[in-house]
Amino acid sequence: MTELAQKQTKDLEIQRENNVAELLKTHIELVFALLSGVLILAGWLLLKFDSSTIAVPIFVLAYLIGGYFKAKEGLEDTIAEKELNVEMLMIIAAIGAAIIGYWMEGAILIFIFALSGALETYTMNRSQKEISALMGIQPEEAVRIQGDSEERIHISKVEIGDHLLVKPGERIPSDGQIVSGESAIDEAAITGESIPLEKQKGDTVYAGTMNVNGSIVLEVTKPASETLFQKIINLVQNAQSEKSPSQQFMERFEGPYVKIVLLVVGLMMILPHFLLGWSWNETFYRAMILLVVASPCALVASIMPATLSAISNGARKGILFKGGVHLENLSHLQAIAFDKTGTLTKGKPEVTDVIVREDIDKMDFLFSVGSIESYSNHPLAQAITAYARKNSEQPLQRPEQLDDKAGWGVTGTIHQKKWMVGKAEFVGKDAALSFSNGAAEALAREGKTVVYVKDENGIVGLIALKDVIRKETVEAIKRLKALDVQAIMLTGDSRSTAAAIAGEAAIERYIAECLPEKKVESVKELKGEYSSVAMVGDGINDAPALATANVGIAMGEGTDVALETADVVLMKNDLLKISEAIELSKRMNRIIKQNVIFSITVIMLLICSNFFQAIDLPFGVIGHEGSTILVILNGLRLLR
Repeated sequence: MTELAQKQTKDLEIQRENNVAELLKTHIELVFALLSGVLILAGWLLLKFDSSTIAVPIFVLAYLIGGYFKAKEGLEDTIAEKELNVEMLMIIAAIGAAIIGYWMEGAILIFIFALSGALETYTMNRSQKEISALMGIQPEEAVRIQGDSEERIHISKVEIGDHLLVKPGERIPSDGQIVSGESAIDEAAITGESIPLEKQKGDTVYAGTMNVNGSIVLEVTKPASETLFQKIINLVQNAQSEKSPSQQFMERFEGPYVKIVLLVVGLMMILPHFLLGWSWNETFYRAMILLVVASPCALVASIMPATLSAISNGARKGILFKGGVHLENLSHLQAIAFDKTGTLTKGKPEVTDVIVREDIDKMDFLFSVGSIESYSNHPLAQAITAYARKNSEQPLQRPEQLDDKAGWGVTGTIHQKKWMVGKAEFVGKDAALSFSNGAAEALAREGKTVVYVKDENGIVGLIALKDVIRKETVEAIKRLKALDVQAIMLTGDSRSTAAAIAGEAAIERYIAECLPEKKVESVKELKGEYSSVAMVGDGINDAPALATANVGIAMGEGTDVALETADVVLMKNDLLKISEAIELSKRMNRIIKQNVIFSITVIMLLICSNFFQAIDLPFGVIGHEGSTILVILNGLRLLR
């Protein structure tokens, strides 16, 4: 083996070791919880063979490994907030079980709570990745023009008034105004609009958007910290830092619950001796039973297995839930805000209409226009080329002459015949708008973009394109209406285009001309109008609104930022899955309510039986753990 090959092999081994170490570090809490479960199983098997002497140390090890992170978290929070919490109660309850000789029951209590905490930590870590994904889109450098020289600088050094050069294929580094040049700017990262906008001198451009086909020079109008793109990042961060109502409720409930249980156990260790004449042994014995049966083990089992079963069920159907709380919240939805581009629609323009002059053969028209447009990278040109290749009777060929005027259109020669393809102003506005009895105006009212074609005899035809809706959109909206969920469309398009798309999608309400900030404001207003609101989107521009909504839903083919920000991901881009997810959520909540009511009833019954000395420790454990098994089995029904 050569020295180079040995070095490459060593580098691969080091990289593999680093990956394993990073994976272990990320999932260490889950590893500890699962290891605790394995130790409990080993201890149980040893008890089956009457090896209690060996089993007890194994259960102690399960206590230490499974309870490490929760004990650490409980102690740190108790010291920081000067208040006991549920974590501490669980540890005390497990120790209480051990004191009275029930090591395995205490270890199981630790295991269930540790596994729940590990899954929660994993979900929280995943939810932080969208910020790094956003940072990856934002340019780190810019080319500053000073006189006749160019200087590449870090984006943090860009100042208001600087002139920056942006070449084709580069992202715009800062918000600004074009001072020279013209180009098509893909603003999908900001507005979500799939069709690039033609920009020229005096027009505003935004950081993070893509310069498609022309070199431009812009004058910086905002510092890097105040760009629209940076505001998107800030909006995501702020929305994620807001605590959900359920989280706030749990924080308010946690302290009083722990105090009440510990207070009652403390009283139980003293008062019965003096008030009821119990012996000290009996008093302590009953207090330990109370500590075991009053622990929230069954309550935890009421929620987690049902939630995990529902999540697994959804995953099989192509619905990814990032946490049980998001699945739970779906059942409360009263309204869903849909982004238009890439969500309700396919996100790519398609040819919908071709109208030609009476003396022109349609096949020849498509051949000529498709051949000319095949040498352009503009999305509209690519859509026209794809349509021409599919419908033309002859293969497209290279134009004999081609002149592309960025932002306006293209002139090409095919078989010694000159064609002009582009905007109305490029081919002659009056003639273009009057062609075929003003057909272009009617097409525009339908939300379509019109491309005009001219030859030496005048306007020869027009091609209409549109970002068409997904085939399942209308049915998805109908299903939501059947569930009493209101659908609202949010789009960066003009009102006329928005109205046309909303009509096709059977959506009664829409909000047009939405930049990311307005989308967030719209979602907040909807949250004030409806008790619970979801947002469905796929683009970077949707990320703040996804984070602001009660539930964020992303399309599986969406941007990394949208996928990481969202609470629910439709892996197969099927809008019909939204109604399925809501129905699954309602079913899960019904089962959880059944489990919670049942487990609380059993706990209260066991507490009362213990107080009246009608139950011994083994029956208390059987009743407590038996109720846990029953609620777990009930939750597993959600796997079907």
